[in-house]
Amino acid sequence: MTSKRTLDDWLTWQETLMEETIVLGLDRVQLVYEKLFPSGVPFKVITVAGTNGKGSTVSFIDSIYRQSTYKVGRSTSPHLLKYNERYAIDGEDVLDEVIINAFELIEAKREDIKLTYFEFSTLAAFIIFEKAEVDIAILEVGLGGRLDSVNVVDSDVSVITNIAIDHTDYLGDTREAIGREKAGVMRGSRPCICGDQDPPQSLLAYAKEIGTDITFVSKAYENDIGLEGDHQRLNAAVAIKAVESLADQLPVSISMVSEGIKNASIRARFEKVEIGNKIIILDVAHNPAAVKTLVDTLSKSSMQTVAIFSALIDKDIIEMIDLASSVIKHWYLVPLSSDRAIESEALKNKFSSSESTTICEDMNSAIQESLAHKDAERIVIFGSFYTIADASIIINQFQ
Repeated sequence: MTSKRTLDDWLTWQETLMEETIVLGLDRVQLVYEKLFPSGVPFKVITVAGTNGKGSTVSFIDSIYRQSTYKVGRSTSPHLLKYNERYAIDGEDVLDEVIINAFELIEAKREDIKLTYFEFSTLAAFIIFEKAEVDIAILEVGLGGRLDSVNVVDSDVSVITNIAIDHTDYLGDTREAIGREKAGVMRGSRPCICGDQDPPQSLLAYAKEIGTDITFVSKAYENDIGLEGDHQRLNAAVAIKAVESLADQLPVSISMVSEGIKNASIRARFEKVEIGNKIIILDVAHNPAAVKTLVDTLSKSSMQTVAIFSALIDKDIIEMIDLASSVIKHWYLVPLSSDRAIESEALKNKFSSSESTTICEDMNSAIQESLAHKDAERIVIFGSFYTIADASIIINQFQ
């Protein structure tokens, strides 16, 4: 690759380096990381793992630190519309050229070591944050924890939001197995903050084995909050504990904490958009635990609700449908722009005969039909990051 390549060129090329898009394991990426950072990264790190709530918790932590004079880096995945969303410094997405420069440095160091698309992304985050001279970086784990590329960094604080069944092909099909994978982000003699209300024994055993100082959070945050849903109050409390655990090195005031929680925002987590007299809810809920949380929040209103829905074929789609069916009057089913998406007819077959469904040609027609539904007061769009990304492109045209 040369410096004249665009960001899209780089990303397309990265997708060809490995036959599989997800390759868990740290051996290869660790070698490149040590070439880039022989003494480790020069900033404080909070690593956030968990089945659901990672992105929101990262946003709360990021928002708290942004009330201070510290320079703050934030790395999340996946992105919705632009790759640049994966990296933010003081709340601003970084420019293409900054990412390209990081890719060029990785390419110069990796030699014959093959890296996945996500491993390139992770290493780029470290380079971008080093060049920006951030004081603190908040890193969202992509998948699992123990073998995720983010885990090459020895974080100063680890966070585990919760543990539920998801990505069973990679992490195992029980909470005990998944808990052990998430626990891999913990480090001995360094604090871990956990928001799971019934932590698996595997997580507790590993914390004891390596001597992690683990704090369990069960009391929700009670003051003004920027994100909607009762579950966000627990995520906020977890975020606060994470910040407090670094207070001896990066102190923040009580007012910075409260302002940070109040001003936090994140796309596609019960995100509301008004079009005419209809309210559209965008939510990336893509597994049963996340769908249950979404339904709990929807249930606080008696508004007549229809859904635009699709999902990836490897998800527990039937359970997702069953959980949401009590609050959905009609389902609009859409194809997704992903090779892993379920076909619309196969998706329809997962609904019972009592469910009211319409197969739509594309996202645009689904949005148009749902807006035209005479009884619908609210439209909830969920099921996958791809669902939200496709919908966001259409909805932006209404703004």
